Amino acid sequence: MKIAQRTLALVTLALLLAAGKPLRAANTPAAGAADAAAEARAAASADPLLEALLTELERSKAQLKMEQVQAPYYIEYRVHDVHDCYVEAAFGAAREEQNMRGRVLRVVVRVGDYKQDSFIGQGIGETAYLPLDNDPIALRRQIWLATDEAYKAAGESLTEKQAYMKQFAADANPVDDFARATPVTAVGPLVALGADGAAWRKTLEDATSLYREYPAVQSLTGSARFTAVNEYFVNSEGTVMRSGRTTYTVTIGGFTQAGDGMRLARSPYWTVGRPEELPARAALLADTKKTLETLVALREAPIAEEEYRGPVLFAADAADDMFAGLVGENILGRKPQPGSPKRTTGAFDTSYKARVLPAFLTVVDDPTAKQFQGKSLVGSYEVDSEGVRAQAVTAVDKGILASYLLGRLPIRDFPASNGHGRTGPGGIPQPSIGNLFIRTSQPQAAAALRQQVLEMVRAQGKPYGYRVDTLGPGNSPRLLYRLYEKDGHEELIRGAVFSELDIRTLRNNLIAAGDDPLVSNRASGLPAAVISPSVLFDELEVKRADTSKDKLPDYPPPPFASAAASTKK
Repeated sequence: MKIAQRTLALVTLALLLAAGKPLRAANTPAAGAADAAAEARAAASADPLLEALLTELERSKAQLKMEQVQAPYYIEYRVHDVHDCYVEAAFGAAREEQNMRGRVLRVVVRVGDYKQDSFIGQGIGETAYLPLDNDPIALRRQIWLATDEAYKAAGESLTEKQAYMKQFAADANPVDDFARATPVTAVGPLVALGADGAAWRKTLEDATSLYREYPAVQSLTGSARFTAVNEYFVNSEGTVMRSGRTTYTVTIGGFTQAGDGMRLARSPYWTVGRPEELPARAALLADTKKTLETLVALREAPIAEEEYRGPVLFAADAADDMFAGLVGENILGRKPQPGSPKRTTGAFDTSYKARVLPAFLTVVDDPTAKQFQGKSLVGSYEVDSEGVRAQAVTAVDKGILASYLLGRLPIRDFPASNGHGRTGPGGIPQPSIGNLFIRTSQPQAAAALRQQVLEMVRAQGKPYGYRVDTLGPGNSPRLLYRLYEKDGHEELIRGAVFSELDIRTLRNNLIAAGDDPLVSNRASGLPAAVISPSVLFDELEVKRADTSKDKLPDYPPPPFASAAASTKK
């Protein structure tokens, strides 16, 4: 009877895997450990890489011990199996094409205990490349060698750390070195690329050939990067995880110079989780043409000569970038150096339970959300890179900093992970955003916010306010418009910066938010998404950028038609 039940269970598991449905551990304590182990072994039987990881983990747990060195209390194996496809075109011709596949193993061995262990600074571990051909002996041998090196390094690190910590008082490190976590079994389907970079080459060639219609534009490039990542994670606590994600990014980059030599750039991009969401050929050509026209307009736009202090309206696109830098980077719970009185690092290191935003704003990071208003969110995941289930975390509640995003390195008042420890291939997990939602309890129509700017500058006796459409590096405006009080028309401006756009201004001068949240997926670094509405500042300083101008080219570009072709005509 038991054999029949086990056979039925394995058949069911195989069907779930074939259907592409993720496997999860049972919720009842009695069923949990046994069912989780059965699920893991069933999945491993069809996946040589997972099987090799589990087999070597069991060997390491049983045999990893050197004389005069403690046996490990914790071991983890993480593998990123990456397929990356990249194609680039410039001036109407293909310039680069790559198709890369690689498996990166990261082994971490911890010696000591949860209170104090061998992990120090940026951590101790071993990184290696694994074979691609699924040869079980080759896979296991590489895992074995990396584990041996990681264990030796951990033993040395523990001795160094114990000596280092003697200079601090006993209570200098009030939290554990490593947070305990409930074992998780979540074996999801493997993913593969659903789009071919080579097929996009012709589209990018056509898009970048449009430079011929705009002689003033000095450079035009287009690129497509498609990435599929299957991540594996197993540890000695009993966690077994396999998950897959795909990202698809298309970028157009244009560059020109104004008559005074000022460099001007535009780089619109599209990052999505599903290939069908990428712009079709006609739409990409239209957007490329719009980019080129904007560059031409920027060349002729007046420069921001004067200093201005007054209302500034941020479109949702610009607000996404602003919140990503000023809020997303500062709600991460990073463990400070031993002896530091601060809870974490960053601008919000001492702001716990203090007001950091206006009361009408709430910030939630929710990696469990897969889409918003029909658009995919690339910051979605079920289990983080440390084997902890993803959780929605309210970081800022009605303007008050309520929590931080945490991995398994505890900080004061936060002893446990909330599922935000993430890393890329070969990296060390750090707290990271997934899908960052900026929500307002008092949404206003975008048109109403624009009208409010006009009323404010009219009351202040100013001829215009400002509206920023997109931001560039350092939160500097790339597309900035004067919004004239007299008739509401807009004028494009170049060469401006926001000199006081910081967390203080965000807390004290942000007075309204729109009803137009926009998804901004971003794939540079770890995939993440920021979803914010437009926002209005009652006072922000806009002034001319303090940058020197470059020289214009000394002679004109080559003609579009060759000399020989011109002669024949």
